[in-house]
Amino acid sequence: MYSTTGTALGWSMTNVVELNTTSALANYATEAGFHFSKDEPTALVQSDGGPCAVLAPVQAFIFKSLLTDKSGINWKEVCDKVVSFDNVEEVEEFYLQQIETLQNTFGVLLLLYSVLCTKGLEQVRKEMSDPMEPLIDGTYGYGSQSLINLILTGKAVGHVWNYDQNVGGLKLHGVDHQCEVGFLTLLEHLRYCEVGSFLKNPKHPIWVLASETHLTVLFSLEKQLVRPETPSEVAQRVFKSFDPEGNNFISSLLLQDVLKALDLVSETEYVEIMAKKLDSESLGIILLNAFMEEFFPDEKPTIPEVFTVFHYNGLPRSCPENKVMYQEGNAVLLECDMKSVLDNNPMLTCLQTKWPNIEIQWRSGSTPSLN
Repeated sequence: MYSTTGTALGWSMTNVVELNTTSALANYATEAGFHFSKDEPTALVQSDGGPCAVLAPVQAFIFKSLLTDKSGINWKEVCDKVVSFDNVEEVEEFYLQQIETLQNTFGVLLLLYSVLCTKGLEQVRKEMSDPMEPLIDGTYGYGSQSLINLILTGKAVGHVWNYDQNVGGLKLHGVDHQCEVGFLTLLEHLRYCEVGSFLKNPKHPIWVLASETHLTVLFSLEKQLVRPETPSEVAQRVFKSFDPEGNNFISSLLLQDVLKALDLVSETEYVEIMAKKLDSESLGIILLNAFMEEFFPDEKPTIPEVFTVFHYNGLPRSCPENKVMYQEGNAVLLECDMKSVLDNNPMLTCLQTKWPNIEIQWRSGSTPSLN
């Protein structure tokens, strides 16, 4: 489960070790270890409405390891005590020898302890927007966005936009780099948040998908789906950073700041000429589309129009015949936007926050569940 609430992280290292019987973290993963589906050997099984905020990101990195095909890497890793190593190879070898620990009771909890202790509780608190923000809900076991981001990005920031944003005088932390795997959420369609390009366009074609209460994973073998940001995408990201309310326009007074941020010509006389051109009706605003057509008119999309995707849901009850298996779909990017507003297709609605014109035909004949 995942949500935006949970139990505060104000513990010493000794407190962390004691949490397995005294806190919400124990309830979060009392019987949870890492187990793979007998029907899909690389797919983790979530036995109940439990710790998907840990399982789904771990599954995403399993896909990353499989897709990058690096010899010697094993992703079944856990540690139940503090051990020091000199290099990554020694860490991998130790985890290989301790693999059964992950599969036993408290395996998920031990991995979470390892993440927190390795990062350092004080550093985790510094990265969170609110040091007393709960990571795990004590009643329902929901994992917070800070917890998900900690595992996905390495930082326990509470938001999914790019960089920091000033909201009502408060500096709120976002993601500060292009991530290894991505994140998309149905909540963006509902306008509760906007996922930044660092998570929408990760280094590998793998995305954790969030519904209101659960996390699943989408991945593809098509590497052209992800790539470094193009100049046009950088420009859109910078423009939107001056448009925090998502109106797709900025005040004409901000044009010079946008041009400076993009290292474009920003002398005052030039800016005044361009402001008049882009705001021909003297409304005092500059539309995103007009800005992009003026400064980045010829850039063409480079992603394929047809590609195959696979969806993972670790809950057996949410899978056909209660079997945790990858669901294959053929995706097509249509020529025009065709946004879904149907309540019975949250999968498509979620994916359209990244690909507004996507349509998918699932091989099974039914759309996989996000819940």
